[in-house]
Amino acid sequence: MAGFAMVRNVLSDRRKAAHALDDLSRRRLNYDVPPSEGFAVGSGWHIDDYRQPLPSEQPGPPAADGPWAAARGLLRDYEFIDPSIVRALFRSDGPLEGRNMLLELRFWGLRFHVGVRVAEVLEGTRTEDGREVAVWGWAYRTLEGHIEAGQMDYEVRKWLDTGEVEFRIHAFSRAADIANPVVRLGFRLFGRRQQKRFASTACERMRGLVEADLAAREHPPASAGGDEIRARGPGLRQSLGLVVRPTSAGGRLGA
Repeated sequence: MAGFAMVRNVLSDRRKAAHALDDLSRRRLNYDVPPSEGFAVGSGWHIDDYRQPLPSEQPGPPAADGPWAAARGLLRDYEFIDPSIVRALFRSDGPLEGRNMLLELRFWGLRFHVGVRVAEVLEGTRTEDGREVAVWGWAYRTLEGHIEAGQMDYEVRKWLDTGEVEFRIHAFSRAADIANPVVRLGFRLFGRRQQKRFASTACERMRGLVEADLAAREHPPASAGGDEIRARGPGLRQSLGLVVRPTSAGGRLGA
């Protein structure tokens, strides 16, 4: 892929997908980190921050089977994204940090295949405004050929003093250099709207999927319960070491 690709069958053909994914390892970021002008709105960057409250749990460290742990699993496997907007292909058998991901962006009736790379995994307890918060998450950065440039941070947080749990998306982005004039105009007109739609639906789906996960644990179905749990596991739809996200289980909400 010399740049972004408007191809409709990459994710359905696993060998083509594997080749496209492997190609990402040779790509560099499509912006400087940090850029020389800084991530200032006046320099063309959009700075976004989204916070989605999730079901709370008892104060103290995150429970092994609580909302924070459920959200962490969904975040780790990239199951919270709306498949009508974005789908992702990656190898699940390697470390999360440094992982290359082939994203299929769906808008304008087209599908654009672009690459990102996980730059950082966040884990630990912080102190913010005098309060301790348990945090787990990761961030990816855009690669050459992406129609955007920037970084997205995803975090699940639990405030230890109150038990409140939340999902956070923090991003800085701007349009990349797009050679195709039609695509460039389309992104200028609709790209920002699509960015906001992606983040807002991701927040809504994370909340809905966490609630569904907790309900399933509290009231497991008499049959097929094990299949439902396995549907979120790393082995689903796996071929040639590749995983497509979200899975059909994660894709029910708003699919």
